[in-house]
Amino acid sequence: MQRKNTSYGDEGFSEFIKMAFRRHLGNDESDYEKPVIGIANTFSEVNRCNNHVQPIVKAIKEGIIMEGGTPLEFPTISLGEMFTSPTTMLYRNLLAMDTEEMIAAQPIDGTVLISGCDKIAPAQLMGVASANKPAILCSGGPMNNGEYKGKTLGACSDCRYFWQEYKAGTVEENEIQEINKQLAPTPGHCMVMGSASTIASCAEAMGMMLPGGAAVPATFNERIHIARETGRSIVKLVRENIKPSDIMTEKAFENAMKTLMAVGGSTNSVIHLTAIAKRLNIDLTLDKFEEISKNTPFIANLRPAGKYQMQDLYHAGGISAVLKELEPILNSEEITASLKTVSQNIKDVEVDEVYRDIIKPLSRPLHKNGGIAVLKGNLAPSGSIIKPKAIINKKLSKHKGQAIVFNSTEDMEKKLNNPNLNVDENNVLVLQNTGPVGGPGMPEAGMIPIPDKLLKQGVRDMVRISDCRMSGTAFGTVVLHAAPEAAVGGNIGLIQDGDWIELDIENRELNLKVSDEELENRRQAWKPPKKESRGYTWMYQNYVMQADQGCDFSFMLSDKD
Repeated sequence: MQRKNTSYGDEGFSEFIKMAFRRHLGNDESDYEKPVIGIANTFSEVNRCNNHVQPIVKAIKEGIIMEGGTPLEFPTISLGEMFTSPTTMLYRNLLAMDTEEMIAAQPIDGTVLISGCDKIAPAQLMGVASANKPAILCSGGPMNNGEYKGKTLGACSDCRYFWQEYKAGTVEENEIQEINKQLAPTPGHCMVMGSASTIASCAEAMGMMLPGGAAVPATFNERIHIARETGRSIVKLVRENIKPSDIMTEKAFENAMKTLMAVGGSTNSVIHLTAIAKRLNIDLTLDKFEEISKNTPFIANLRPAGKYQMQDLYHAGGISAVLKELEPILNSEEITASLKTVSQNIKDVEVDEVYRDIIKPLSRPLHKNGGIAVLKGNLAPSGSIIKPKAIINKKLSKHKGQAIVFNSTEDMEKKLNNPNLNVDENNVLVLQNTGPVGGPGMPEAGMIPIPDKLLKQGVRDMVRISDCRMSGTAFGTVVLHAAPEAAVGGNIGLIQDGDWIELDIENRELNLKVSDEELENRRQAWKPPKKESRGYTWMYQNYVMQADQGCDFSFMLSDKD
């Protein structure tokens, strides 16, 4: 294949000098006449979720060589949720740019993407969508289940659950430390259906990952087998010149959205899928997510909305088994990275009856509709998101309460547990200025903690509203992604203590019971928060789009004309 050379004004000399410098890898000149496959390696010792991927990379290289290609590994940014400040979401777009530019700039014919922690896969898929060279995703896989005194533990749903109980006084200091040791017991990303597992599941559903790639635990031998097969598949994709735009079609995105709803996946995936699709000039509106949610049964009994974890899903047949159950409502003739259609991939898949509590049949779902609901109203005119199946107190699905407002995460930390805070379980906790611009980067602060004094009274859920995100591992009556956000003048930023807010999930409404006239008066007095004055964060705050638009940079979208 023809690959771009660094230009020195003489094409022959450019090829001559390039060969001189690549001979040091020990390859023969003829090796570069084969498909050259780049491996975008996100290994990092700082990013704990990706610090185990080197054996996976080795297996991918073996698969590439077995299929007659030449592998060349290169690094990209690696994002780990727990160790990146203020949030990995701030840097998702930077990783997407890194991925796109390195694929476009380097003399490679196709790319294998090594994903893991939450923001890596969506960033990589955004990048390859724009670069549009043949590509395939390979995940590092989820952790094995944790265990404490016979109870299965899952990061990080149980991080949140047990910390909340610790603050409530029901878990002792020594016990919380013992639990902590078991929450992340093996390599891999979070083992519940959090953001990392969800986006991997969506990637498999839309064909950018080989069948089985989402659910196999990081420590299982099959993970190495999938890696080797991924290496073989990318060479085939290059030879057939099948590009991301051939795989990630509008119908493929519909398959991913249906899978998201069927597994009760992370709310973060709404933003990510929207952003990936926009790179391909496909418009995934919140109304489209709502429509698909209403018409897609929730069939995978997975935490935090259900009771099982990724290791259990793997034994039940993984995402392939979920897709088999969804087959009557899927676009099953879409091509995938296996060079087979969805229907061909799942042709021989069956769900054993012993696993029917994990994956329900389409005729007997856990719930008749999907795991995510879109709410609209004057509080969030462009929309907001909630995960109804993760609500603890179902009575809160229809609720009217008075607001207690925090204008930043710092303000929330300062006031939330003040003994003098006038709060009870009927209040609505509101967090402002934590959206894409205000965060900056839309941190995962949306699961606003229950005030300590209410926890000790037995309260475990309250209505909480913000313009930021929450972890896919989180739970509760939490409204997220309110758009437009406070920092750009959205109505969520005009809420004041004591305002009445009405939530009605069944009717998909979220309203601030304040007159239009009063809101306009408040808007006149509103001042935008100060932005950063330099660097990447300055660029982010000035060019990031709102949550309902996917939070990509406006200048990264192609011109449809």
